[in-house]
Amino acid sequence: SMSMGAPRSPRPVCLFCAVTYNSQEMMKQAQRLLQNEFGEIALESEHYPFSFSDYYAEEMGQELLKFFVSFSTLVEPDRLAEIKLQTNVLEQRTSTAGRRNLNLDPGYLDGAKVVLATTKNYDHRIYLGHGIYGDLHLRYRQGRFQPLEWTYPDYRQPLVLDFLSRVRAWYLDVCKTEEKR
Repeated sequence: SMSMGAPRSPRPVCLFCAVTYNSQEMMKQAQRLLQNEFGEIALESEHYPFSFSDYYAEEMGQELLKFFVSFSTLVEPDRLAEIKLQTNVLEQRTSTAGRRNLNLDPGYLDGAKVVLATTKNYDHRIYLGHGIYGDLHLRYRQGRFQPLEWTYPDYRQPLVLDFLSRVRAWYLDVCKTEEKR
């Protein structure tokens, strides 16, 4: 008889968040708020000028900086939509007169991929619920994260790819340790 694949819960994934900010004060506030919401920060990337697009310039100002943090507490992948709604609330809470000072973009990674949360539908995005889509943004192939045709320019930078590889190594290490328990 043909057996149906029995659904199993996936293993938890590593949550990360990209943070774009317009002042040191806002950057510190972002770190504080994110830790309150999602737990201790495990790894943090270098900070770099966000010069890849003028998308946020009018709202947030010209001199924007960006960095990534990953969190120590692993999450269920199906929480990504809810987490994106939480980060949207944090953006609103730190806005000035309806203009954001922070842009918070959560995503997750596991051994094979990086998935971002977005509110915009597109042909390569899967609906997750709550008005949020999942975007497969990088795949781990031949020993490194590899961009896809739609991968954002800053996710193609060595600085970001190196950081995400470090997070992946940290994550796989945590998974190994969990299995031994």
